[in-house]
Amino acid sequence: MRQKLIQIDSRDNAAVALDALSPGEEAVLAGRTYQVREDIPFGHKMALEDLASGAVVVKYGCPIGHVTRAVQAGEWLHSHNMKTNLEGLLEYTYRPAAPAPADCAGLPGTFLGYPRANGEAGTRNELWIIPTVSCVNNTVERMARAARERGLRAGDGVFAFPHNAGCSQLGDDFETTQRILASIVKHPNAGGVLLVSLGCENNDLEHFLPALGDYDSRRIRTLVTQDVEGDEVEAGLALMAEIAAVMAEDRREELPVSSLTLGFKCGGSDAFSGITANPLCGHIAEFVAGLGGAAVLTEVPEMFGAEQQLMDRADSRETFDKVVGMINSFKEYYLRHQQPIYENPSPGNKRGGITTLEEKSLGCIQKGGKAPVVDTLAMGQSCERSGLNLMIGPGNDSVSVTNLLSGHAQVILFTTGRGNPLGTAAPTIKIASNSTLFQRKENWMDFNAGRVLEHGAVEPAARELWQLVLDVASGRRQTKNEKNGDREIMIFKDGVIL
Repeated sequence: MRQKLIQIDSRDNAAVALDALSPGEEAVLAGRTYQVREDIPFGHKMALEDLASGAVVVKYGCPIGHVTRAVQAGEWLHSHNMKTNLEGLLEYTYRPAAPAPADCAGLPGTFLGYPRANGEAGTRNELWIIPTVSCVNNTVERMARAARERGLRAGDGVFAFPHNAGCSQLGDDFETTQRILASIVKHPNAGGVLLVSLGCENNDLEHFLPALGDYDSRRIRTLVTQDVEGDEVEAGLALMAEIAAVMAEDRREELPVSSLTLGFKCGGSDAFSGITANPLCGHIAEFVAGLGGAAVLTEVPEMFGAEQQLMDRADSRETFDKVVGMINSFKEYYLRHQQPIYENPSPGNKRGGITTLEEKSLGCIQKGGKAPVVDTLAMGQSCERSGLNLMIGPGNDSVSVTNLLSGHAQVILFTTGRGNPLGTAAPTIKIASNSTLFQRKENWMDFNAGRVLEHGAVEPAARELWQLVLDVASGRRQTKNEKNGDREIMIFKDGVIL
């Protein structure tokens, strides 16, 4: 008989439905038969025991909320009878735990990448056209289109990255935009960059180049469109041809995995994201950290309710304090805007079976595995330490992948249970949490984590995913976002607009 329920942890009093369940059905779990009392959608929770009003619901071995009325075993647990336990700012305890060593035995430890002069490595060698301001978004897209139409050969391709910022910003908001853009301009996957300015924006070259700092003027060229006599697209093409000539010298070399920074993101999650796709990514985070590379986990609001588990893996008291500061500063961001801290699961998340923020967060942090937490990063700050780095930023998908890009992630692993085609300038591996999604949206998905449910074996799937990461990093495989042209950036904004 096909198993109809899954219990993630033996302490759980809620199980996840592997099929849509109907009243009167019998579901067997761990040798015990449960009578289903009402319709329970695929991926949603069923109570495994009678729960008095106010009783805590446990999943992943941790509280994920409480019931708002008495619930019988076999009933559906969701938003109609459950509520979060979270409220207000919390106090955190430093209780360091010895990190579990990653099992990297037999794993390939090298990839074919492009060594850069600053010691970083690219997984792609692309020419990027980046505007300093959104006013020239269409201009940079026309430049990229013209380059492709005329057959300009520039490494692995020419791509434009329009965005939503660069003018009418003030203070910290403006500085964040500059920091993010400056880091993207220096991303190792860009063998060359054409930086395009309008000429009158807050972020004009006079103000942006100091934020960019030292750079290779052979590979990073600038163009002010207001200063061009005639067609700015033609002027841009001439500069791109010069950049492409420099990029033609670049060759892939065998490099250690310690040169890799992998970004981790989830979007359009369902109840299986935290059971299949995110734990698989957790193995990848452990692998890359164990081999001397870096992993970056972002989406701070989707750590709320599970943050203590991350803090317990901090490699020092200093790192613990930095994580506490990152968590509290983002909670204060919500309070400044007079918004609830703990209302996070989206309508799609809820349809997929996720009820409360702590339930979502406990599933989300699975992407970090058990890797030691070594640092926190601001948006636009690249990794300096091997291990798991936590980057400040919201859960918004477009902003999150951009933040990971600005942290110099050369490959991003993006899990989804509902489906999402979004990608950014770095290859973005889409991992489906269930086989139904993988089969239905195969044009979006690169890897099927649903096999974990079907075959019950995590380790072989994790090692297969690791090989896919290395194949993508080495240029042997293109991700679906690359093939489909799903390459976007969106800058986080938190300030007044002039």
